[in-house]
Amino acid sequence: MTVLVSLLVTAGGLMLLTAGGELLIRGASSLAKRLAIAEIVIGLTVVAFGTSTPEMIVNVFASAEGRNGIVFGNVIGSNLFNTLLILGVAGLIFPLVVQRNTVWKEIPFSLLATLALFFLVNDRWEPTCTVDVLSRADGLVFLLLFIIFIAYTFGLTAVEASDEFNVQMYSWGVSLVFIAGGLVLLVAGGRLCVEGAVALARQLHLSEKLIGCTIIAAGTSLPELAASVVAAYRKHTDIAVGNIIGSNIFNVLAILGVSAVVRPAPYPAAFNADVYALIGATLFLFLVMFTGKRHRLDRWEAALMLTGYGGYVGYLLYAR
Repeated sequence: MTVLVSLLVTAGGLMLLTAGGELLIRGASSLAKRLAIAEIVIGLTVVAFGTSTPEMIVNVFASAEGRNGIVFGNVIGSNLFNTLLILGVAGLIFPLVVQRNTVWKEIPFSLLATLALFFLVNDRWEPTCTVDVLSRADGLVFLLLFIIFIAYTFGLTAVEASDEFNVQMYSWGVSLVFIAGGLVLLVAGGRLCVEGAVALARQLHLSEKLIGCTIIAAGTSLPELAASVVAAYRKHTDIAVGNIIGSNIFNVLAILGVSAVVRPAPYPAAFNADVYALIGATLFLFLVMFTGKRHRLDRWEAALMLTGYGGYVGYLLYAR
């Protein structure tokens, strides 16, 4: 492959991932509504996690092929893209007012997931370990934490249901076709995306980490970007933030959990700097909920987040 062909293959894969994720969300949301599942639950599960399906598919393929730079870069880079760039853009469009539950439970849970990642993959702190690895046991711990988060989500009975998620209901047949078609596009897009990214990294003499943290991370986060920007524009600010926090939790706990179960992944210590950045970004998001007007991300704070993401990309390019 030439550089141009690799770029086209990667871009084509990202387009298929985006289209597949959209079809899957439409079909699954319609099916859930036909099964009389509350819309608030659909929004916090099917919609939030559905936007992270592209990351899941890319990581499964990358994990199976032993592309650890993409496995970790995709998740960590996506979460930084979500937190700093997407919330930064959404916050500039309209100040984001956040529910108390999100401030005190979901943002800290996202921080807990990131800290769990940091401590579980850095095995060489133990005298008996000679290599850092995300093991199957670590993956099972992540999946257990994810189950706890799902149980918490379904326990949000105090949250009043609304129609803000605009779930459209299709026939049973159309819903199933959307789900099946979405899965096919996701699988095809995931394979193309990984193949194109690996070829691009080799031709440009770039690390898989750099490609995973930038091109792949940004591309697989397009559904979150679209969902949060539209929500902010329509002044559904809690959806804009909740979608990002839910996706971040899903990325670490579910995606890395499944990736580790598929194939344990040696952890490059170079990613620790990126994890520090993610911990810092999540802490910043938590702290700004108490500056100015409580539980709100103001425009100036959103601008700081965008500046922080620019600094992170600059660091990646400098450290390559």
